[in-house]
Amino acid sequence: MALPADALEDIDIEIATDDAEAGNRIGRAIRNTSSLTTATPEGLETPQEVAAAALSDYQTVVEALYDAGFYSGVVSIRLDGREVADLELLNLPPAFQRAEIRVETGPQFRFRQAEIAPLAARTELPDGFAQGQPAETGVIREAAQASIEGWRQRGHAKAMPDSEQATALHDIARLDVRIGIDPGPRVSFGDMQITTDSAVRQAAIRRIAGFPAGERFDPDDVDRVVNRLRRTGAFSSVTLSEADVVEPDGSMDMLLSVSDRKPRRIGFGAEVSTLEGGALTAFWLHRNIFGGAERLRFDASVSNIGASDSGMDYSLSGRLEIPAIYGAETDGYVQASLTREDEPTFISNRAEFEIGATRRLNDRYTAEIGLGLSYSETEDDLGEREFLLLTLPGTLTYDTRSNDLNPVSGYYVTATATPFVGLMGSPGGLKFDADARAYQGFGMDDATVAALRIQLGSVAGPDITDAPPDFLYTSGGGGTVRGQPFRSLAVDLGNGDEIGGRSFLGISAELRRDVTENIGVVGFYDAGYIGEESFYDGSGEWHSGAGLGIRYQTGIGPIRVDVAGPTGGETGEGVQFYIGIGQAF
Repeated sequence: MALPADALEDIDIEIATDDAEAGNRIGRAIRNTSSLTTATPEGLETPQEVAAAALSDYQTVVEALYDAGFYSGVVSIRLDGREVADLELLNLPPAFQRAEIRVETGPQFRFRQAEIAPLAARTELPDGFAQGQPAETGVIREAAQASIEGWRQRGHAKAMPDSEQATALHDIARLDVRIGIDPGPRVSFGDMQITTDSAVRQAAIRRIAGFPAGERFDPDDVDRVVNRLRRTGAFSSVTLSEADVVEPDGSMDMLLSVSDRKPRRIGFGAEVSTLEGGALTAFWLHRNIFGGAERLRFDASVSNIGASDSGMDYSLSGRLEIPAIYGAETDGYVQASLTREDEPTFISNRAEFEIGATRRLNDRYTAEIGLGLSYSETEDDLGEREFLLLTLPGTLTYDTRSNDLNPVSGYYVTATATPFVGLMGSPGGLKFDADARAYQGFGMDDATVAALRIQLGSVAGPDITDAPPDFLYTSGGGGTVRGQPFRSLAVDLGNGDEIGGRSFLGISAELRRDVTENIGVVGFYDAGYIGEESFYDGSGEWHSGAGLGIRYQTGIGPIRVDVAGPTGGETGEGVQFYIGIGQAF
């Protein structure tokens, strides 16, 4: 760190200890928290400011020692060789050139006694809070917090420490700690008082929150109420705090404060591939459009711009989401779309309408069910056809990813089963799709991430020549197998005719590595299978591709640049380029 010459030119920290690991830890803590080492140049421009920072560092260094379990340390802080505590603050030199922080840690103390009482049933204290373990103040704080949380989980909202005693035995380097807890009364939820104005109607806020008035206090219920309101997207902040007073009947009101987000938002996106061409997307979003925290969103896209093997695709869709239509955890939706797909194996003009509901089963699982109507006019190697289908899609999603845009750990699995009934002579059957992803980070700050994706698809019921072409599967391109031409793997019907398959299996693996804070590199391998049968039996065809990529991190996700070529199959040759926003999966 560079400081102005008239303030300090050098800062030296020296830790004298028999425990090298503890010394390194204390040294890092001092450098990260010391006023001398963390101040900006503008913050230490005068000798008075330097002296004040050095004086405050006595407490900073002692706290670093205590956090590591050293209670008999000796601390010396000098400016130009003079102990800071001995300086005459009204008679300082014109400038200081050098600061020295010297620490003799002494022995590390260990717990002789470590007691907290009373404890709620099934309270788990940190393993380090035990006789013979290093007596670190951080462990003591964690133990006190765990004991308070244990009582709060059982309805004692006002639990708090009522006595604290810590005795350091310097002759044997031991510490006795006794903490007494006052659980306070068992509390039930009273009323939820809305303390701020909002464009969302209060009745809607209460319906969405699902506040459990009259039930036993539980901090997990508080988190659930807050998360329900945040998920609507209508609020930039949501706070639910406890009233100061518990009423004589044991009830306690909760105070809700919300801040509205701006109601409208627009967004744009773009991707480029050498064979798939360009893709442009845009959306318009209106939050709280009717005063009940509803979300209305319109999406438009144009893809395959300049593609070599297909025409342009167009899509326009709208979706209205209505929170808490049947209990706080169930949202409703209405959606409609118009789509034109001009693909290598078919051309389809399609209109769809669907109503349904989404229910959060818990923090990891979400279920969705809908009722839809789909009409399409298609043209493929089998001729021109019309399809009118009544659909009943059901989706189950499991999500534990650390981050939606750039995950370094966790899993994401979604499976959709769509029974469809043919009207006007159209065939019926079942379409099934699944997408499973896993992420595992390695090394410091998860700088290396291994990612795996498996995709499954199946159409059962109609023969392959009777099924709607836009229900069938092809493989190749950015969403399935990079390095292979877009949707190049299909089912050969003979005589030069092709059609999508009734089964699909896709496998993708990536190894991602951060090179700098903003730049990362990726190696990947993709493989795809298309079969005429409804379920994988090995009789279909495989193809594969592999390549390298670069990621540049931005505030909205990484910018992706991939270069790939074919490694198996007979559907492509040469090198393909892909540019987009966000990880490939």
